[in-house]
This record gives sequence, structure tokens and C-alpha cells, in this order.
Amino acid sequence: MSSETIQPCNLTCVKKMGQNGIVQPLLTDLYQITMAYAYWKAGKTSANAVFDLFFRKNPFHGEFTIFAGLEECLKFLEKFSYSESDIEYIKQILPSHIEQEFYEYLSSLTAKDLKVYAVEEGTVVFPRVPLLRVEGPLIVAQLVETTLLTLVNFASLMATNAARYRMAAGNLKLFEFGLRRAQGPDGGLSASKYSYIGGFDGTSNVLAGKLFNIPVKGTHAHSYVTSFSDFSELITKELHPKDGGPSKDILELAIGFRKRLISIFNVLLSEVSDGELAAFVSFAIAFPENFMALVDTYDVKKSGLINFCATALALNEVGYRAVGIRLDSGDLAYLSNIARSYFKKVEEEYKISYFSSLIIMASNDINEETILSLNEQGHCIDAFGIGTHLVTCQKQPALGCVYKMVELDERPRIKLSQDVEKVTIPGKKDAYRLYGETGYALIDILQRNLEDSPAEGKKVLCRHPFQESKRAFVKPSSVKKLHQLSFNQGKICKPLKNLQEVRKTVEQSLKILRPDIKRTLNPTPYKVSVSDDLYQFLHTLWLENAPIGELS
Repeated sequence: MSSETIQPCNLTCVKKMGQNGIVQPLLTDLYQITMAYAYWKAGKTSANAVFDLFFRKNPFHGEFTIFAGLEECLKFLEKFSYSESDIEYIKQILPSHIEQEFYEYLSSLTAKDLKVYAVEEGTVVFPRVPLLRVEGPLIVAQLVETTLLTLVNFASLMATNAARYRMAAGNLKLFEFGLRRAQGPDGGLSASKYSYIGGFDGTSNVLAGKLFNIPVKGTHAHSYVTSFSDFSELITKELHPKDGGPSKDILELAIGFRKRLISIFNVLLSEVSDGELAAFVSFAIAFPENFMALVDTYDVKKSGLINFCATALALNEVGYRAVGIRLDSGDLAYLSNIARSYFKKVEEEYKISYFSSLIIMASNDINEETILSLNEQGHCIDAFGIGTHLVTCQKQPALGCVYKMVELDERPRIKLSQDVEKVTIPGKKDAYRLYGETGYALIDILQRNLEDSPAEGKKVLCRHPFQESKRAFVKPSSVKKLHQLSFNQGKICKPLKNLQEVRKTVEQSLKILRPDIKRTLNPTPYKVSVSDDLYQFLHTLWLENAPIGELS
């Protein structure tokens, strides 16, 4: 979309945002608090735990995920503490026999003794690789579980969904228009924020624009068009030329241009709505440098495009350039081609060099498959406004991150299951990404924390965590450690990136994946492995903890 339509908030908005007020210690499940009491009662206040936050399967039938939500997690931990009113409420919901000493213990808790190692926000990530590793006092590490999960789950799902739309749309502009369909106001703000991270160019959400410095976009609704019935309702008809001089009657100019356009496009005057033209002229006078019209209120070919072109030509007469149109219904590929042909014909007839390149935006309940289908059909759309399917992630409404204990007091912990996919990988682990000579990522490998890092040019044995025969040697041309210390001694370890920087991380991170991993149809799975040491450690512990059956 042309720069004339960009209305970002002032650059002073680029600042460290405060924590969302709803993100607080009570934004949790009750069982976290009941477990905290049971841990306290059992004398586990000094126990030291390690938890991994990860997911088991990539969303949207794809083979990659974008990690998002880290900023909110770190801000939450930095301010973690129970207020007096929090303690009073907890007293009301817990049984009456709970000792006062427990509430005094809770009131003194902070996250200052936690350490958090995290993948960089905006990085492409894969199943089983911990996004966060939380180390510290068991009770505190347990109490933050639900909040961390809610901050990471939707953010990562939303950023991934947006990234997939971005890949489908290529270089076309993408705008998030989903606030009215989002799951409540906080869901709407999160959708705007993380769709921008994932690659969208702007939002219709004004508050998100202010809070996160996201470019804000908007045209008008059908109600604006239907609010005009005829020319008599148009009170203001004149507009001063952009370069100065006496004002001119835009309605009169538009009517004059419309007469000729009706002849050029072989349309009957009776088929063209006067109320629509009045609405367009009114909107153009209000926003002469940002005139973008919704043209499908009545009939796109016989009315909407004729009235838009007439109004755009009238604006041109006084030195202003229209931006374009929006299509919100009908056969988008067909109508966009018709619109482009109209624009080209007007440019040819009136010798206006920019007219054929006016913006065509589409916003008709669009999803990823719609964009791919339109690409196959051939269209002339320049930008998409996407709402419901984007912000609600209709194809898959949840990512499914989990938070599992993998170590307690330096002893490994494992969760077993008849479903192998749900068996956890025990112990404190580091994750590395191994790259090939082409610059693409080859494989991610999990290692025990005490192992030496993989080395560039040195052969590494990479094993499937649960299938003994699946293994391969990899000689990486470069190695990247994925986990960095992000929170320690109650403080965030390094300056947080703003959304524009995280957005750039997403863009760069996706480039390290081969095209076949990112494709929509039958993508190639990216491999996540474990070191030979971790493989042996995992299976030894598995056998030690698995019950031995008895036949009789």
C-alpha cells in the first residue's frame, strides 16, 4: 500500500512497554496454588527444580513454529509477587485449615531466585526443543507454569499463523482486520501484536497501533455508503486544490467524469448509485490524500468502480491522488482483474500515469488457502485485509505447549506414557542448531547440560530420541546455541527487543529453512535429535522407572 495511507503513531511510542495489567500471579490455575501448599507442607521449600516449556507438534499441518511471547514472560517474572489483596483472596478459596504461616510464605515469594534460559523471540522452533528452561525453587517454578504457558501458547500460534499468511502472499501487503472477531479485547490486542511480528504490515486496531507502534490502516464500512441516498445529502461539496487556489465543486466534477465513464464502460446511468457517488465524494473531501473506497455495496462493475473512478478523477483535477479500492465480497480474482482493467482504461483515456497502479485490496473472509487459490487463478490484488481466520487461528485454535519437570535437586525426572510422544526427555539440556554449507539449518540437537558443545567441522552423532535405528552423523559448517540466559537474580538479562526487531528476527530465521520444509502441501519434517549421551541417559532412566509386568 502507498505510503500515503500509513498512519503510525509517533516514534516516541518505541519504548519499553509496561506489563499487561491482567498478567499477574493470580492469572493461573487453582491447582498451582494447592500444589504450592502441598509442597510447603511436605517441606520442599528448598527443593530446586528444572522445568522445560515446549510443544510436541507443529501447528497448521506445517513443519515449523515461530516462538513468541518471551518479552511478556520476562516482564511477568520481573514483577512476580502476591499483593495483600491477592493473599486475602487466596485465603477465601483455600480450605480453612491452611496455616497462616503458608500465607506469610506466599506473601514473601518473588522470582528472584529463578533462572530462565530461552530461545530468542522470533526464532523458528520445532517440537521437543525447550523454548524456556526454568530453574530455581520448586514452589516458585511451579507457580509460574500456567502464566508462562498462556503467554507463549497463543503468541507463538499467532506469529506462526501470520508467518504462513506472509509466505502465501509473497510481497503483497497484509493487514490484520480482526479485532471485532477476536476472543475478547486482550485476544484482539495479542492478535494485532503477534500478527505484526509474524510479517503483517499493519492493523486496523487503533490501541494496538498506539501501544506497539504498528502502522494503522482503515477505510470505511458499507454503512458509510448506505448512509447517503442522493446528492442532496451532500452538505460539503467543495475542496481547495492541493497547491492552493479557489475551491472547486468535487461533486460537480465527479458527475461530469461519471457521464463519460458510463459511455466508456457501456453502463446504464440507472444502474449507477447516486448515493454511492455522494458517499465517495464526501469521503474524498474528508480524506483527499487517503481516499480508498469500498466498492461492493451495490454492484462492483456497474456502480462501485464507475463511482470510484469518477471521484478519483475529480480529486486528480485538484491535485490529489486516490489510493485505491477495497473488495469485500464476490469473486475476488475476477473482480480484481475487472478493476485493474478499468484503471488501465481510465489511465489511457485521461493520460494519468499513476491510475493503472491504484491499490486493490481484498478483505472477504480470507484464509491461507484463499490466498493460495487466488494465486493459482491469477488476480490483480495488491493487499489483503484479514480478520477472522487469522486472529482466531481457525485452522488450529491452540498450540499445545506443555511445562514439564525434568530435574529436581540435580536428579533427573521423567514422565512415562504408553503414548511415546508424551514421554519427556529428562535432565537439564542445551539445544544447538547445526547448519550445512548452503547456510540452511540441517538439524537441532539436544544435549545434556554437562556435554561439550558441538564444534564446527567436527562430526556429531545425532539420534532420534525414541527410534534406535534412526541416527546419522552430521558435520556442521556452523553451530548456534539456541538457549541464552534471559532472566537471573530477579532481572531481565539484556534489553528487550521492540516489535520491529523481533519481526526482523522472524524474517531472518525463516530464511534458514529449506523451501521444502516451509511449503504448504506435504512439507518435509525438520529433524530434532538428541546426542548419543542423552539417548543412553534417557533410555536407561526409562527402563529404571517403567514398571515390569507379570504374566500368569
